[in-house]
Amino acid sequence: MTRINVIIPAYNEEKSIAHVLHDIPAGFAADVIVVNNNSTDRTAETAAAAGATVLHEPRPGYGNACLKGIAYAAAKPAATRPDILVFLDGDYSDYPEEMVQLVQPVVQGEAEMVIGSRALGQREAGAMLPQQIFGNWLATSLLRLLYGARFTDLGPFRAIRLDTLLALGMRDRTYGWTVEMQAKAARKKVSYTEMPVTYRKRIGTSKVSGTVKGTVMAGYKIILTIFKYL
Repeated sequence: MTRINVIIPAYNEEKSIAHVLHDIPAGFAADVIVVNNNSTDRTAETAAAAGATVLHEPRPGYGNACLKGIAYAAAKPAATRPDILVFLDGDYSDYPEEMVQLVQPVVQGEAEMVIGSRALGQREAGAMLPQQIFGNWLATSLLRLLYGARFTDLGPFRAIRLDTLLALGMRDRTYGWTVEMQAKAARKKVSYTEMPVTYRKRIGTSKVSGTVKGTVMAGYKIILTIFKYL
C-alpha cells in the first residue's frame, strides 16, 4: 500500500488553514504536516485543533518550511515512512480534494513527480495577479529553453516520491524552492507530468505577490535559481 504524507507550509494562515485541512479527503494521507513558519497569529493552534501534525520552523522562508517537513517525514521509521509527499499552500487557493487525482501518476508508476498546473486548469478571475502569470510564463520558458523541460507552471500544489525528492538535494530556503525542484528534476531526468488543477482567490493577502517588494524579490530569486543549476 502506498503511504502518503501531505506537507503544508503556513505563515499567518489562521483564517484559512482549517478549511485546507477539512477538505483533504479522509483516509488519503497517513500524516498531514503543517509547518508553522514563524507565524505571529494562531496558525499553529488552529492546525493542531483540526488534527494536523504541527512542526515549528522559526526561520522565515517557504523553502525553510518545506525542508523542515521533508526532514520530519524522511526521519520516520521504515514502517511509517511515506512513499509520496504532497505539497500545497495553506491559503486555501488550491483545492485539496484534487490531490487524489494529483498523486495517481506517481502511485501507478507513470511519473516520479506531478506538478499541479494552474495554467492548464481553471482559475477563478483574479486568483492569479498579472505579475504571477507573467512570472510563471517567463520561468517556464527559461526552463524549456535551458533545460528542455516542458512545464507550464511553478505551482506549489505537487506530488513527488520521497526518495526522488531526497536525491534532488533540495537547498533553497526562500522563493526559489519550487523552481529548484523542477530545474533539478529536469537536469537529473526525473520522470514528470503535469495535471490541470483548479485555483481560486486565496484567503487573505499574499505575502509575496501581494507586495511590490515580495514580487520583485521572488522574481529575482526564481530567475537566479534557474541559472544556478544549469
